[in-house]
Formats: sequence, C-alpha cells, structure tokens
Amino acid sequence: MAINNKYDVVIVGAGPAGSVCANFLGREGYNVLLVDKAKFPRDKTCGDACSGKSISVLRELGLLPEIKKVAHGVNNGVIFSSPKGTILEIRTENQDGFVCRREILDNILFKAAKKYVDTLEEFTVTDLIKDGNQVIGIVGIDKNGKEQRIYANIVVGADGAMSVIAQKLGLFEVDPAHHCIAVRGYYDGVTGMKDMIELHFTKTAIPGYFWIFPYEDGTANVGLGMLTKDIKAKKINLKELMEKEIKENPMFKERFKNARLISEIKGWNLPLGSKIRKQIAGDGWILIGDAASLIDPFSGEGMGNAMLSGKLAFRTISRALRLKLYSRKVLGEYEEEIKKELKNELEMSYLLQRLGKIEFLLNLVIDKAAKNPEIRKELTQMIVSEEAKKNFSSPLFYLKLLFS
Repeated sequence: MAINNKYDVVIVGAGPAGSVCANFLGREGYNVLLVDKAKFPRDKTCGDACSGKSISVLRELGLLPEIKKVAHGVNNGVIFSSPKGTILEIRTENQDGFVCRREILDNILFKAAKKYVDTLEEFTVTDLIKDGNQVIGIVGIDKNGKEQRIYANIVVGADGAMSVIAQKLGLFEVDPAHHCIAVRGYYDGVTGMKDMIELHFTKTAIPGYFWIFPYEDGTANVGLGMLTKDIKAKKINLKELMEKEIKENPMFKERFKNARLISEIKGWNLPLGSKIRKQIAGDGWILIGDAASLIDPFSGEGMGNAMLSGKLAFRTISRALRLKLYSRKVLGEYEEEIKKELKNELEMSYLLQRLGKIEFLLNLVIDKAAKNPEIRKELTQMIVSEEAKKNFSSPLFYLKLLFS
C-alpha cells in the first residue's frame, strides 16, 4: 500500500486504543494512517481478561461475534481469596466477559481498522514534527531503515506505557506511587479452574495480587502485579515472588503440581489512572490509552479505558476536523470528556487500591461476603456496575460488615 505524506490524522500505536480510534474515524470517511512498530499479529504482555467497557465498545463496532468465533475463555465471574485463605466466588453470568490472548484480540481490532484506514507496520516513530508549539506530523524509521516524515492535522499517541509521543512532548513520567509492574506466564495443567477469573490477595503478594485467568483449552494466564513504589521499597523480584507463590503457597502448590510453563515469564509497565498525565491533549495532538496513563489503579485493567479513550478521542477529533481547528482549545475537549467519564471511577479505584493494602480489611470483606448472601450481592454489583463501586467507600458498607 502506498503511504501518503499527509493525513487528517496519524495514530501512533495499533493496540486497542489506537485501532478503536482509527476504526471510528475511518468509518466517518476521514483520511487516517495507523502506524505500529510491530508486525501483526503480535503478542502483547497482558492479563488478557476483557469485560465492561471493552465489551461495550466491541459491541458498538460489531466485533463481538467475530471474537466469539476465535479461541477464548469464558469469564462468568470472579474468585477472590483473602490473605487468610478464605475463598469467595462471585458469579456474573450474562456479562459477556472473556479471556483472549492479545495476539488474537489485537489482531481482530487491527484488521477491522485496516478496512477503513491506511496502515504502516514495522514503523518506529522517533520524533514529532512541529511548527512552533503545533504538532504537525511524525518522523520515523520504516522496515527498510529509511527515515520518513509524515504530516497530519492531528497526531494521536496510542503507543502504550512507554509512549514515545508523550516523551517527545515532555509529558512522560514514572511516579512509583502511581505505577505498577506486573509479570505473567502461560501455564498448562493447572487444576481446579472454573469459568471464572481468579484474584488472590495472598500475604506475600499484598499490596498486589496473584491471578489465574483460564482459557478455553485448559491453559491459563498466570501472573502477579504490584505497585512500583512497594517493589522498590521491599526490593522485590516479581518473577521470583510469583514462582515462590506457585511452589510454596498451600493454596496453589497442589494445583500447579503437574503444571508446565509453556511461555516465557514476561513483565510490563502499567501507568495508573490515579495520576493521569498532566496534559493529554494539546496543539495538534492527543494521548489515549496507556500513553495517557488511564489504567485502573485497583484491578490493573487497562483495555476498557483504552478502548473508551479511543472512542472519546474520535468524537473530539471528528469535531476538530469538521471545524478545521486543531488547537488545544478545541482538542482539550477530549480532556474534559475523559474527566467526565473516568475521573470519579479512577478516584474510587485508587481508594480501593489503598484499602487493598490493609490485610485485616481484606480478610473482613471476603470473610463476611463468603458467609452473607446480601453482602455478596453488593460485591457482585460493584464488579458489574461502576456506579455501585461507590458503596465500597461508604461507612455504611463497613458498618454492615462489622455487624452482619
């Protein structure tokens, strides 16, 4: 495909955020280029669980039927365990949740966008082109080692946690108190799995958690995540801690007795939405997904907010293109939309993250919910409803726990 040197929009990064944004813009007939440093299909280190906002956006794009045709695990709820070992099962049937390897899911999103926009794979962005403060394009190296300059009215940074676009804008920051590191590997032969994802708040993993997410073929995505601040303070090696959990924790020792690691154990960075980048839109540019630091501070899930941010960016960009105005004054409306949609939820998730560091509180909540159907029902609502999460911060909720 011949690539032009001028577009309405250039989107850097073809993961969920970038591909969703490109798909929406392309369907409206805008001239869009979607670039990525990888060649698809490609792997992306992740927990691979997909629910909530992701499902909503996929449904809007008409992609859910296609995803249901490919290999994926069905997620009908969450299994929690407390530091003391109490197990709580919360079923959430009919929520369309699933676990799908990113190599498969991202490729579906990329191919869907490719129907409407130009794409350029194996292209590494190295810099931005500016006219004063106005971003007017990108500079990059193609697969043949040739430098190319591509111009656009708007550049979208969808290039992940280590965003080159954010770096070139002087906005890249790693705050250990608002940043997480996680590791994951694929295992075969883990026993005792159900059609539910598992989150285990073990004594050694707090203030993070250990997870087991099952696939359709009996394999599992197994991992552990923790705040960077705590990793540094306690000098933790996450890979070693995860392997220790598997080999020594009585809850997992037997389940992994005959299990086999079938991949590398890989790590990745998660910039948390408890501290969104200080600016995510400006003169000729917008940041979306992990590049904007939108990952849920409690669950570590980033795909839902990434896809939503791609959709919200599309709305603002579409208006800017119609008006032919590309200043921060116009593109800054995207920042307001992000705040409107995500600010309260991210603040609540940050509160849950901090509460999750308190061992006795985790024991209390999970113990009570395991015994009390009413509390279990409230927790179920908190999982499936963003609005219901607010109950978790209410003193009435904890009084109910204490006296139930």
